[in-house]
Amino acid sequence: MIPDDVRRRVAAIREIAGDDEAAHSAEDRLWSDVLESIAHGDCDDPQACAELALKTKALDFQRWCA
Repeated sequence: MIPDDVRRRVAAIREIAGDDEAAHSAEDRLWSDVLESIAHGDCDDPQACAELALKTKALDFQRWCA
């Protein structure tokens, strides 16, 4: 994973922020994918990817947990 991958996915989440469920699911997948990439040594810039992924916290959509 590279920072540009994360940037694209954050932008995609921003685009679907009007659909709370879809945006929250995409955010969860992104965070999981970033963590797995870091854990497996497949992340070119772990700090940048993590910082970029966390930018979704500022997006305005509802997040629910069951």
